[in-house]
Amino acid sequence: MSDSKPEYRREPNLGTDEFIDVLVRSTLAERRPVHDLARIEAMLKHADLIITARSGGRLVGVARAITDFSYCVYLSDLAVDVAYQRRGIGRELIRRTHEAAGSQSMLVLLAAPRAREYYPHIGMTPHDSCWIARGTD
Repeated sequence: MSDSKPEYRREPNLGTDEFIDVLVRSTLAERRPVHDLARIEAMLKHADLIITARSGGRLVGVARAITDFSYCVYLSDLAVDVAYQRRGIGRELIRRTHEAAGSQSMLVLLAAPRAREYYPHIGMTPHDSCWIARGTD
C-alpha cells in the first residue's frame, strides 16, 4: 500500500477487470453482479461519469454515476479499497463526481449497509422517500 496522494481523473474507458477488482477490495462486490461479465461491461459502458482514484497507478477507488449534467446525478457505485479507506478518497470521489455533473445538480445515492454512517459524517443528509423496484434476478 502506497502512502502517496491518490491521483483522480475521469476514466470513461475503465477496464472491466480493474473495476471488478476494486469492487472486491472495497467489499461492494457483495452487492454487485461481479460474476456476470456482460452486465458489468454494460454498467461501465452506459455510465455517464466514471471518476477514479489511483495510487502508484493502482486503482484504489471509483465513482460510477448516471446524470443529466443539470438537475440530478445518481452515484450508483462508490468503492474504495478497504486498505485505502479513512483517507478522504471517498469524499473526494463524491466531490469530483458532483462537480463534473454540475454543482447545481442534486447528488443521490443508496448507501451500502456498512456505509450508512459514513454519509452523514461527510455532510450528506438522508431522504425518507426513496423507493425501489428490484430487477428480476
